[in-house]
Amino acid sequence: MPGPQAGSILVVGGTHGNEPNAPWLLQQWQRQPDGLQHHGFALQLVVGNPAALAVGRRYIERDLNRSFAEALLADSQRQSLEVRRARELLQAHGAQGASPALVAIDLHSTTAAMGNSLVVYGRRPADLALAAGIQQRLGLPVYLHEADQAQQGFLVERWPCGLVIEVGPVPQGLLHAGIGRQSQLALEAALAVLHQAASGSLRLPPALVVHRHLGSVDLPRHGDGTPSALLHPRLLGLDWAPLRPADPVFLSAEGHPTALAAVLPERLQGEPCLWPVFVNEAAYGEKGIAFSLTRRERWPLTDTALAALRGLAQGLTRRQAA
Repeated sequence: MPGPQAGSILVVGGTHGNEPNAPWLLQQWQRQPDGLQHHGFALQLVVGNPAALAVGRRYIERDLNRSFAEALLADSQRQSLEVRRARELLQAHGAQGASPALVAIDLHSTTAAMGNSLVVYGRRPADLALAAGIQQRLGLPVYLHEADQAQQGFLVERWPCGLVIEVGPVPQGLLHAGIGRQSQLALEAALAVLHQAASGSLRLPPALVVHRHLGSVDLPRHGDGTPSALLHPRLLGLDWAPLRPADPVFLSAEGHPTALAAVLPERLQGEPCLWPVFVNEAAYGEKGIAFSLTRRERWPLTDTALAALRGLAQGLTRRQAA
């Protein structure tokens, strides 16, 4: 069977315009390519939403990282700036683009205490293999986001393989050396895994530990939509920590706590332990998300996952030696 068409690795920063650390890194690497250990791969370093970055806003008209859904892209009536930008990125770097990419790495930062982590959408074998290789190197937690009808159309889903590198906490709009360094380390780990996969030397662990998305919880609200309670101080900063039904998650102005069990949907009642992520993420207030809930699972890795990643990695273009 022939291998995939040769392509590059797309590295995106500034998908959200108020996350300036990744765009700053892209600028440094463009000036000093040897500053990034790229293992000879051809990289496309791209600012996702330059218009939003220029004004320091998450987006201009709609979230670019929710603008890659098939229905949006195909709808000629959808002419918002971000949907047009999504089409431009696919025309330039999609499978049939002028400079096609096989792998997309999207660099993000968050106001939540997520540390350095990975986000994978769905269960594509190559994505899981890449995440497992990075987790094996750096021990990073993996947030597997799936089956959420309210959150669709993510950038990396439009490429054959891809994931998000998420680093925090850092305030929106703030450049931070530590955030930049952690982003670079994770990206370099991803490139090293792809290098090993291309050479046939990659050996994956027997299983990938994931935190699988189960749903999100909004703040309690009055009838007029204003919050009736805020996140409990004990929950702040506890991303990736086990949360039990009796643990407090909200606190009213009068000092009355609300336990997790009181706000869980019926389908999650009876779960002995859940793990919260993106706790108090500033950008998610408009989405009605105070935190998301996950279940920690251990997924066996099959030969299919490794073979899928190897096939893609072997199709990546190498830079010509000078």
